[in-house]
Amino acid sequence: MKIHGNLCAILFLLFASATVYAEIYTVGIVPQVKISVVKDRWAPILKEISLRSGFELRLLGAPNIPEFEKRLRKGKYDLAYMNPYHLIMSNKSQGYEPILRDHDRTLAGILVVKKSSPITDVKQLNGQIVAFPAPNALGASLLVRSELSRLMDVHIVPKYVKTHDGVYRNVSFNGTVAGGGVLRTFKAQSWEIKNDLRVLYETKKVSPHPIAIHPRVSDANKRKIIAAFLALADTKRGKALLSKVPMKDLGKAELSDYESVKKMNLNEFVVH
Repeated sequence: MKIHGNLCAILFLLFASATVYAEIYTVGIVPQVKISVVKDRWAPILKEISLRSGFELRLLGAPNIPEFEKRLRKGKYDLAYMNPYHLIMSNKSQGYEPILRDHDRTLAGILVVKKSSPITDVKQLNGQIVAFPAPNALGASLLVRSELSRLMDVHIVPKYVKTHDGVYRNVSFNGTVAGGGVLRTFKAQSWEIKNDLRVLYETKKVSPHPIAIHPRVSDANKRKIIAAFLALADTKRGKALLSKVPMKDLGKAELSDYESVKKMNLNEFVVH
């Protein structure tokens, strides 16, 4: 009976100390890298925001970028960290609006080749197979493919490998002549891969990935979530957590920040 009594006391304390949240909101993160890495980087951030806002922010992981896009089109996420073109598409289809972004950096696409490759000019890629994470990854795919076609009249055969990590591995180990990515994910690769590749080309720059919110989240709750993120960003621990995303200088975002992306008219390069 004593053991039973102690167990009941422990369970009571556990339940009594558990946080009770006013709402549960699902959060999607575009999986540029392995889902395990996405979880490692975002889970502690979402835990902090949950405690600060009073709403549970629950990560709803997607195995790859196309699946993330499918869920985004259906409005499965209450909040989502997405690329700028995802924002343009999801704003039109679901009414997602940007609320936060990094004010310290911009987004650009890159093309990488092996260091030992004889290719020194993007025109040499004409007719070649080039790896990309997904058709609608903005920096790593849309910007690269549109500039190759429109600015340089270079026409390649795209090979979609689902993640940025997969692109770099394809070029380094599998013999793909070139691949599209972004500097952040390239710099995050192992020394072995980074040392085996070089950047051949970099696209024009645009505003970086925003955190966007679905219109079904009330304005009052949206303000609390924004305030929680900004308060976290104002702490030493918060800066360290957000820098891994990376969002080194977190600030508010507006739809007008992405007007230049909208004007690029990338529809002909989008795969639905």
